[in-house]
Order: sequence, then structure tokens, then C-alpha cells
Amino acid sequence: MKKKFDLIIIGGGPAGITAGIYGARENLDMLLITKNFGGQIKRKAIDIENYPGFEKISGKDLVEKFENHLKKFEIPVLMEEVIKIKRKKQFFSVLTKQKKEFQAVSVIIASGTRHRRLKINGEEKFIGKGVSYCAVCDGFLYKNKVVAIIGGGNSAFETALFLSKIAKKVYILERGAKVIADKINQKLAKKAKNIKVCANVILREIKGKSFVEAIEYEDIKTKKIKILKNDGVFIEAGNMPNSDFFRDLVDYNERKEIKINAETGETSVKGLFSAGDVSDIEFKQIVIAASAGAKAELNASKYIQKQKRL
Repeated sequence: MKKKFDLIIIGGGPAGITAGIYGARENLDMLLITKNFGGQIKRKAIDIENYPGFEKISGKDLVEKFENHLKKFEIPVLMEEVIKIKRKKQFFSVLTKQKKEFQAVSVIIASGTRHRRLKINGEEKFIGKGVSYCAVCDGFLYKNKVVAIIGGGNSAFETALFLSKIAKKVYILERGAKVIADKINQKLAKKAKNIKVCANVILREIKGKSFVEAIEYEDIKTKKIKILKNDGVFIEAGNMPNSDFFRDLVDYNERKEIKINAETGETSVKGLFSAGDVSDIEFKQIVIAASAGAKAELNASKYIQKQKRL
């Protein structure tokens, strides 16, 4: 594979794939680098009902459509992890975990997010032994069993609704006094006969011997410690941006998200753009990420053409 390109796109989610499609249509000399296609959507989005053109589609199926669209253009794709981006005079240097280095006039970072850990006793010990971050991946293991979901947002409720069709009983444990999921998700959860919401609780420990057996939590109002016997714990405590490999290069906010120009997608470094959930955009939605990928590519293309004229 060649080492120099006009554009390198980092990430294979909706933002990165859309940027790749737009770049291919402009006939840019580019490379897309990603550990995998789909990111969080492929692993976590169970039923998507708000992406235009699809009344209802699974995250896995939508990502496959994105990926197939991208592959029609036959642009080079490298399935590796990026560990560093450096600015070198008139170009950027991108280094992968496999110690491969590539250069580009411009770079689009669309590296997405990863699961946020709770950092409580038992979490690390029982990963793969009752603790999971992916209901789509592991839900079938809990047929007719009792499971608990940690979190009160849309992801938590969507996970609960999915698991309610598999498990015997589903508990949603939320730290706040009220859950923050959309009203429609709350309404659907109320209709399900085997979902129970427990708000105002603090998770203390995940207990068990070889596998998860129970959760210990505190009722914030009464200050009482309670034990909930269950077979599995699905953690939906939000996400963290995959921004570790370039934090010394760009400006970012308190959540470690990249600060971008909302109009162009450009970061604090000229020629370096960002799109999708890794950026400091307010709403983390598939359609918004895809739009941001298109915007970043169009502005990166402008930057590339300008640099070539210098």
C-alpha cells in the first residue's frame, strides 16, 4: 500500500463512512483506517426508527448498507487502530498500532466513542461472566433469567425492551430521581410486564463467585443497602470519546470531545477535521453524524485544493 494520500479518514462509523463516500465521489486520493465498521451502532443500536428512509431497521443492518455503499467505490481501507497523529510542516502523519505510518494533506477524525465503565467493585472481575456492555451480543445468554440494566437514558431503555423479550425479569437501575429516556421509550417499558424501573439508587458492588449472582445498591432516600439477585448486568452508563491518540494536538472540552468549528468541522489545527460523536456536537444521533461526515469531507476537500495551489 502507498504511504501518501490527499486525505485520511479515521473511523468506520456513520461519520467516517459518509466522509469516505463523499471523498470517493470527488475522486480524492484517500485512505480510510478503522478497527471495525459500525462502531457503537453495530453493537448497540437494536431497532432504529428515526433514520430517514427506514421506518425500522437494526443497527447491524443499517451499518451493512453503509459499508456496502462505501465498498462500491473501491477506496483503500485499512482495518487497524490509529495510535497517533502528528503535524509535520505541510502534511499530517498517521501512525497505526501495527507501526505503519501514512501521510496526508488533510485528516478527518471520526473515531467515535467507547463504553464508559462504572469503576465499581466486581465490574472488571465479571466482564464476560455476567457483566456485558452489549445486549445484542450477549442477550441470548439470559433466556428466562433475571437481568439488570444500569442507566436511565435511551440506551438503557432500548436495551431493557430488547431483553424483555428474552429474559424473565428486567430491572433498570438509575442514579437520578427520574429517568431521562424519551417518553416513548418510557411508555413502552411501562407496557412490558417484566420491566421494573428503580430510580434514586447508587450501585455499590456486583457480587458473585464464578459468575454474577447479585447487585448491591443503596437507596438514596432511605440510605438502606439492598441486594438484588440477578444473573446478568448490562451497563449503559454512557460513552467516552475515542480521543486519546490526538489530545496533545487539538483543543477539546471537559468531556475530552474535540472542539470543532460547527460550520466546517475543522478543529483548532488547520487541515485537521472531525465528525461524529467524538466531536463536541450536542446531539449524538446517526443522521447527525452522517451529516457531519459529509460536511467535514467537503471542507477538507476545499482545504486540499487550496494547499495544492500554493
